[in-house]
Amino acid sequence: MPAPPSPSTPLPDAPPALLPARAAWAMLLALVSGFALSQAFRTITAIMATGLRAEFGLSAQALGVFAGAFAFAFGTMQLFMGVGIDLYGVRRTLLVAFPLAIAGSLLSALAPGYGVVLLGQVLIGVGCAPAFLVCTVFIARYFAASRFAMVSGVAMGVGGLGMLFTGTPLAWLVQQSSWRMGFAVLAVLAALAWLLIFWKVHEPAAAGHGTQPRESVGAAVRGFGALFLLPHTAGIMLLALMTYASFLTLRGLWLGPLLIERHGYSLVASGNVAMLSSLVSLFTPALFGRLDPGPGRRRRWITGFSLLLAALFTAVGLLHAQWLDVAGSIAVGLLSGYMVLQYADVRSAYPAAMTGRAMAVFTMALFLGVALMQWATGLAASLAAARGADPYVAVMLTIASMLAAGVLAFRLLPAPRHGPAR
Repeated sequence: MPAPPSPSTPLPDAPPALLPARAAWAMLLALVSGFALSQAFRTITAIMATGLRAEFGLSAQALGVFAGAFAFAFGTMQLFMGVGIDLYGVRRTLLVAFPLAIAGSLLSALAPGYGVVLLGQVLIGVGCAPAFLVCTVFIARYFAASRFAMVSGVAMGVGGLGMLFTGTPLAWLVQQSSWRMGFAVLAVLAALAWLLIFWKVHEPAAAGHGTQPRESVGAAVRGFGALFLLPHTAGIMLLALMTYASFLTLRGLWLGPLLIERHGYSLVASGNVAMLSSLVSLFTPALFGRLDPGPGRRRRWITGFSLLLAALFTAVGLLHAQWLDVAGSIAVGLLSGYMVLQYADVRSAYPAAMTGRAMAVFTMALFLGVALMQWATGLAASLAAARGADPYVAVMLTIASMLAAGVLAFRLLPAPRHGPAR
């Protein structure tokens, strides 16, 4: 799923700043290279997990903390990165932040122990925080408003290639060498992406916010606080904590260990399944976007697909069938596309002046939810293993339960007054 537009200002309806179409596309694709690396970094644990556990003797809980560290750092920095983009621009914000991802990856590759590799994950999360945010802001500024969804979909699809790298290619690399080599290669690729952005991306001097005065950091933060005074924010954000988290907790953390330990898959074979899951997840957001039933039924669709996803995780946890674990993981990638409807729900739930901030808080909730769910499933797996139970039953039932709790909040807490009836 994509990150939101700049949080401190809504998407402009005015014509885009003057920039030749060819130059705009070249700059956007350079920015997307950073997003692709962000996608790769956030899904490495499923492939790295076996090597990390073997070298550092990690428990399932520690592995969950490792995976969640990226998401926590990424999520908590969303608001600050959005304000930074408004104050300092797309290019400077990304060029300043992204080297932290390179440093974190190198630190992880050389880490002598678990604490250092955990610090590396935090640095990577902070460095990647503006990666897709800068893409959406750039699209809003330099492409016509009528093309925003289409161009964003292209950026999202191309950027998703980074997630494919953490399937079969990364699994092969790690199997042939080590998880450290995986981090080293990602560091090199991230450095190349930074150099490409430095070379290609140059915003016109007139870009920015027109004649309106620049908003202060304090005013931007107070604007975010106003969102939480609205009664319907709680239900929207509580479900947001659980939906994307369910997909990324499986794809980015437990898929590899599940297939390797439950069914004896090799690392490359599990990587093949991960790549298939990632591949279908690249195209389904556009499909669900086209199938959007509109405000009158959208919230019912969100509820229904969230419950279907919870049922799928329950089945994977309880049935222990190899075909279901493989097909179920691919189905989770397929179903993850419905989460784009949550973006549409957020856009319709707030007035235009608050849309940008609402999107930023929504995306922050998505990634804090990833951190929470990865930590919670790691704890559940450790407790189950200590009692001699199947840890993957505990993991899948925890995901299903958290999804169900999010749906309950979404249904029972107040809905937007101006939105559709539930």
